[in-house]
Order: sequence, then C-alpha cells, then structure tokens
Amino acid sequence: MLKWALAVGAALVLPAVASAQDAEKGKAVFNTSCKACHDAGEGGGKVGPGLKGIVGIKAGVHHPEYKYSQPMKDSGLTWDEATLDKYLSDWAKKLVPGTLMNFPGVKDETKRKDLIAYLKATGG
Repeated sequence: MLKWALAVGAALVLPAVASAQDAEKGKAVFNTSCKACHDAGEGGGKVGPGLKGIVGIKAGVHHPEYKYSQPMKDSGLTWDEATLDKYLSDWAKKLVPGTLMNFPGVKDETKRKDLIAYLKATGG
C-alpha cells in the first residue's frame, strides 16, 4: 500500500517539476531569439537595451540612455511575468502599438516561460 501511495504521489509531483521554468534553457532561448538585439547585462550597445533586471520594472525607463519609442514610454506597462509572457508570445506590436521592436515572438509556451525565468535570474 505504501509503495502504491508513493508512486501516486510521485506521479502527481513529477509533471509539475517537469514543467517548472528552467533558466538555463531560457538562456539558450535568449541566445537564439534575443541576443542579436539585446544583451543580458547592464549595458546596451546593441539595437535594443540591455535586459538585466528587467523583470518588475516599468517599461521604457530601464536604461535612461536608451532612446525608447514614445509608445513604449507611454505604455504604462510593468514587465512582470504575465506582461512579458504576453509581449514575448507575439503581442509586441499589439500590446504596444508603435513599438520599435520588430519581433515575431516565441510561440512555444515552455520556451517563453524558460526565457522569462532566465530574465528573472539576471537579477536587478
């Protein structure tokens, strides 16, 4: 009976663990989907601003030296997990009409969640 209970308990826990966000996998997503325009550090020097510490801050103000589009500055968004998930799916132009970011999105939900986990891990 105990073996059966442990097996059932493991079956209920393992899917949740398997679907947990993975920052290491997110780094790979960042490198293939974001790195051409952004870095994960403090600076910019690329087409887009650096994304270190982006999670939890207001859109359009993270790097004062970066020239954000007026629609991004006026968006009123805060880059929390839900907003990033929507923005990175394929909603960049829908969520912030007039944004300069031309991005097709990360369609795969697991990869997107991993990417957000990586952005969270960059600190801030």
